[in-house]
Amino acid sequence: MATSTTEFKHVSYLWDDEKAAALAGDEVALLIYRSNLLGADLRLTNYGGGNTSCKVIDKDPLTGQQVEVMWIKGSGGDIGTLKKSGLAALYVDRLRSLKNVYRGIEYEDEMVELFNHSIFDLASKAPSIDTPLHGFLPFKHIDHLHPDAAIAIAAAKDGEKITKELFGGTIGWVGWQRPGFDLGLQLKECLDNNPGIRGIMLGSHGLFTWGDTAYESYINTLEVIEKCAEYLEQNYGKKGPVFGGQKLESATEENRKKQAIALAPILRGFCSSNTRMIGHFTDDTRVLEYINSNDLERLAPMGTSCPDHFLRTKISPLVLSLQRDEDLSDVNAIKEKLAPSFAEYRKMYGDYYNTCKHANSPAIRDANPVVILYPGVGMFTFAKDKQTARVAAEFYINAINVMKGAEAISEYTSLPRQEAFDIEYWLLEEAKLQRMPKPKALSGRVALITGSAGGIGKAIAKKFIEEGAVVVLNDMNAERLAGAGEEFRSQFGKDSVATTLLDVTNQEQIDQAFAEAVLAFGGVDLIVNNAGLSISKTIADHQEKDWDILYDVLVKGQFFVTQAAVKIMKKQDNGGDIINIVSKNALVSGPNNAGYGSAKAAQLHLSRLNAAELGPDKIRVNVVNPDAVISDSNIWAGGWAEGRAKAYGVSVAELPAYYAKRTLLNEIILPDDIANACFAFAGGLLSKSTGNVLNVDGGIAAAFVR
Repeated sequence: MATSTTEFKHVSYLWDDEKAAALAGDEVALLIYRSNLLGADLRLTNYGGGNTSCKVIDKDPLTGQQVEVMWIKGSGGDIGTLKKSGLAALYVDRLRSLKNVYRGIEYEDEMVELFNHSIFDLASKAPSIDTPLHGFLPFKHIDHLHPDAAIAIAAAKDGEKITKELFGGTIGWVGWQRPGFDLGLQLKECLDNNPGIRGIMLGSHGLFTWGDTAYESYINTLEVIEKCAEYLEQNYGKKGPVFGGQKLESATEENRKKQAIALAPILRGFCSSNTRMIGHFTDDTRVLEYINSNDLERLAPMGTSCPDHFLRTKISPLVLSLQRDEDLSDVNAIKEKLAPSFAEYRKMYGDYYNTCKHANSPAIRDANPVVILYPGVGMFTFAKDKQTARVAAEFYINAINVMKGAEAISEYTSLPRQEAFDIEYWLLEEAKLQRMPKPKALSGRVALITGSAGGIGKAIAKKFIEEGAVVVLNDMNAERLAGAGEEFRSQFGKDSVATTLLDVTNQEQIDQAFAEAVLAFGGVDLIVNNAGLSISKTIADHQEKDWDILYDVLVKGQFFVTQAAVKIMKKQDNGGDIINIVSKNALVSGPNNAGYGSAKAAQLHLSRLNAAELGPDKIRVNVVNPDAVISDSNIWAGGWAEGRAKAYGVSVAELPAYYAKRTLLNEIILPDDIANACFAFAGGLLSKSTGNVLNVDGGIAAAFVR
């Protein structure tokens, strides 16, 4: 089958004959290749959604006989990033023989455990609930995707009729049914009743397509989705304006960002009433078209149709009753205005749970919204981590696309509430949630560490991410920051970190850094004032410029960063942590140190003053006092090392050993030691500690606080 890339307008043709030829003869490798191509185009399926499979003949390790084996995406995977380790492998005959013990739709869940009796490769991934949907179809290669264009038809009131007419009977139809064994049998029945079809549309759910080879399945999938998308495009505007036309115009891009920055911490505070959440904001044009429309009020409460959508976005969004140019400066007034909307949403969700629950349903989950729509401005999403929040936004955009298409060709229909509940609170889904690792100590926390592209700051940032936080990396050196950002994204993933230039002596950059933190993650919880420099001179040699920069960076920088952070923390009304990296020099008098030592003393007392003022807001302020942290530190540039070496009568090379020997523990202090101290304050075990000082200096008696 020869197909050129120009034949497709609405999907991406990514097949590379050379790459595929290198995999010839390995059907599982071709399955993975095909899956990755399909997952690379979000128009074809959403993150983690859908599944793909292939059937091969292999040797049974027990009998030595040739048997048919199905390889299929395992539970919890994503086809875009799928590897062989993410596949489940099952004996096809054993899987199909399970119909002999199937007791009916009321006993669906017990079949999942029985899949384990069909496993061929014991090292493969656990089979997913969709396994029988592929197993009962005879085709060698099968794609099950959730393309917006197909779901728009599947979720339309006249979806079955449209599907039949559009494809001339070559695409079958199976009405809505929760995934499971019974749905697998229904797919087989549909094929038996319609031999020769090229695929099956699942009502409100998605699309099944197939082929005898990986390439044929790939092309068939693209062609069917392309035809669906073309049909939608031809019908946009025929019934009238999209979404009933625009009710209001969007604010300018600058004002949308301004409103989002002002509002996100307030929303985050409401959404974190049960569990601290991370936020995401988008003003994507597709979002704006929907939230500014006349039909928003009718469509939004209906919720989504595809199960993958509402599992990520909740049953429906919260639509804010704020004007696009609302004055958001009076935080208390905005909170009072929004509180009833959140209370109403939580009541709606509680009523939904209580009306639909079964005797064995899991306990109600967090009743706060995941998706919040601000007409004229954009969409906020909140979840346990950044990736989940971002993906929730992507899924709701998928849902918007589905509503847009369904409304253009017919009428959009969502899943009945009971059906939605039975998916959301499915015992199998609950079991999957229970198997997930427990949240780490800093999960849901947003940290901004000044000067975090190297040295102590970088070590703190790494420690915090390892403990579950997301981090706003910053530095005044753009090249250094870019390198750190690339390193962190490579090590921890793009959703764990944001980067912003920050000179703590520049108020505009301070404001911009916190604006970036809010846009990236919804707010901020954890500040480490770490940025610093050192100047070692005698009293006679000190100049006014030395004094000014020391106090500007160390004292004023700490104060104004704290001031900006506190403004956001109070909006969130969820407490917070401020940790100031000071120095043993705040307590110990030494030679050639008047400017640096006195600035450090000012930092220390400023920390005490801030702790006293911010306690009622549950914002804790604590101090870590390092000493002689030489590794990867900017402090040792600019003549400081030479100055200290001269003061102590040693060479620069001898400084590390000199510092270690003068401590009670005879230890060299490393950046990781300071990071661990910061985590001690922020990790939860010292949650009732504020105004405290933790020395990390190897033990210097003169630096003892008491």
